[in-house]
Amino acid sequence: MTERSALRWQEAEITAIEPVTGRVKSFRFRVDFAERFRPGQHVDVRLTAPDGYQAQRSYSIASAPDASGTIELMIEHLDEGEVSGFFASVAEVGDRIELRGPIGGSFVWTERDAGPLLLVGGGSGVVPLLAMLRHRAAAAPDVPALLLYSARTRSEVIAREELEARAWDEPGFALMLALTREPGGRRIDRARIDAALGALGAPAHVFVCGSNPFVSAASDLLLDAGMPPGVIRTERFGG
Repeated sequence: MTERSALRWQEAEITAIEPVTGRVKSFRFRVDFAERFRPGQHVDVRLTAPDGYQAQRSYSIASAPDASGTIELMIEHLDEGEVSGFFASVAEVGDRIELRGPIGGSFVWTERDAGPLLLVGGGSGVVPLLAMLRHRAAAAPDVPALLLYSARTRSEVIAREELEARAWDEPGFALMLALTREPGGRRIDRARIDAALGALGAPAHVFVCGSNPFVSAASDLLLDAGMPPGVIRTERFGG
């Protein structure tokens, strides 16, 4: 897919909607690039009101490339979010939504990149990391991988049952949760980083995704732990 075609707006039909957590829903969109994107990429979504007002937001792709003809977006309902509010309460199966992509070239991982692979996610920042894990399972199951994932509570862990099943069933994949608002919980700190590195070994690639404060703090901890800056890639969202 060329850069020009990726930046062309197209209509994508919603084919399925499923709840993920109390604030996150999964949306399946029929697109023409379901087999031709790289895990970690995102799409832009644009809504247009009858009076011509437009709102636009970027969402990471949660699914792995496959032959389904669809991609999955996991959209969190944000307070006062124009686009996320539409998807939380208005969008229905069969709706056609303006979308363009896939977009992004640095925050991506494919089986050719190999590993070990350390993924560090905060909140909905886990979504592109989930795409990488799904692709790893299908295309490179021998690549060692560990996901260190911070969420407020267990009920807010996106794709928790899937991630726990993968950690149980898939050799070479480990899951570490940091639940900040559960009893005894704490944020990702140096001790958790050290534990992750001890369990995984020296990673060839590190991907960090989440809010600006989360990514800054996690990246600093990784550097303090001795990770070379060149192996760390980050994706940030929010103010």
